[in-house]
Parts: sequence; C-alpha cells; structure tokens
Amino acid sequence: MELKQIGVIHTPYKTSKEVPHQGSLSEEVCEIEVFKEYEGGLKDIEGFSHLIVLYWLHKSTGYSLLVKTPWDTELHGLFTTRSPNRPNPIGISIVRLIERKGNILRVKGMDAIDGTPLIDIKPHVPEFDDKEKREVKIGWLEGKLKR
Repeated sequence: MELKQIGVIHTPYKTSKEVPHQGSLSEEVCEIEVFKEYEGGLKDIEGFSHLIVLYWLHKSTGYSLLVKTPWDTELHGLFTTRSPNRPNPIGISIVRLIERKGNILRVKGMDAIDGTPLIDIKPHVPEFDDKEKREVKIGWLEGKLKR
C-alpha cells in the first residue's frame, strides 16, 4: 500500500490533549491546505456544504486492542472506538465547508493536531452517507451520548 499526502491541516491544536474528542463538537475554524499540484481536484467543491476529510494521525503512538474512552470506564475493543491510536492511524472528520480560497479550504468540525497530513477529501452526500432511514445501533455507546 502506498498513501500520498495531498495537503496539510492547520488547526489551533498543538497537542493531542487540546484536540476536541469529536470535531463535530467544535466551532473552531480551521484550514485545510491542499498542495498546489492537487488544487485542480477542488473544482466544484464550493457546491458542497460538508466534506469527509481523511488524514494520517502522525502523532499516534502504538495501540492497544482494548481501550478506555472518555464516554465509559469499561474497556472496549479498539475497533468499537474512535481512538487515534490504531494499527493504521487514519483519522476521519465530517466538516462544514465555510469557504474556499484557491487551494485553502476553511472548515468547522476538524479534530486534528496542527500539521496533520491530509490524505483525501470526499463530498458528504446525505443520501449516500446518512443512514437515518435505517435502524442504527451504536453499541456500547447507547445511553452514554446526548442524542
């Protein structure tokens, strides 16, 4: 496998302790800088209100298959959590696009450390991505989140 870094994420968060547990809870405006050689891929992006952003959690160190989260005192399987410490430390955020200026996207809802490598951007399309019409289960998180 080979990943190509296509840009860099700029946020006010300098350490993992500063990053919100979930980007959707943050109102901070952050910037996604897409490298100039990939700027052409941003054509028509202004027509989308939300984007799915994939990034490499470059400060991640090791992982455990059992994890405690901020929402529970019990251990849970790594793949039932959103812990940044994973065998393949890929981060994902669904962000609101505020504006585009050339190769810079200003967004809300990012939960990454400043300088995080960007690996992909996809449009968020509710008809494809939101399964509200299906019965959704949230496992051990049931009753622990405000819905």
